[in-house]
Amino acid sequence: MNENFTLDAASLLILQELQRDSRQTVQQIAAKAGLSTTPCWKRIKELEAAGVIRGYTALVDRSKVGLNLLVVVEVNLSQHTETTVRQFEREVAVSPHIVRCLSTTGQADYILTVMARDVAHYEQLLHGTIFRLPGVSQVRSSIVLNEVKSEVRLPVGEV
Repeated sequence: MNENFTLDAASLLILQELQRDSRQTVQQIAAKAGLSTTPCWKRIKELEAAGVIRGYTALVDRSKVGLNLLVVVEVNLSQHTETTVRQFEREVAVSPHIVRCLSTTGQADYILTVMARDVAHYEQLLHGTIFRLPGVSQVRSSIVLNEVKSEVRLPVGEV
């Protein structure tokens, strides 16, 4: 984001509305943000150009597309050379069933979120993908029993 770009109250309201429902018309968003249509449209374009808005997507119910198993995977690397770390992260980025990867402090070097059809499918992913990632020395898997909260909206403008 450039240094001259500021998130004022109207920009925060626009972001809240787009996160709530990005299929709204600019007119609907403008009304909620207290702007007329053209300034609201320009503000959205500025937010996109500044990288504040990275894209738009549909939220898909994973169970309705056959991804019934959610697994949190803790991974440790055997070495932390720049080459190994880059290779690991590059391969994680292209693996479609690994939907999130966090580099962390603490007991795990990385925490992955993996989606699979079922336990047998996860076992295939574990042996065919995760164990084969560069530098992996230890893997601990936790199967999610119940997804209590899964929020993608950021708390912009919240106090």
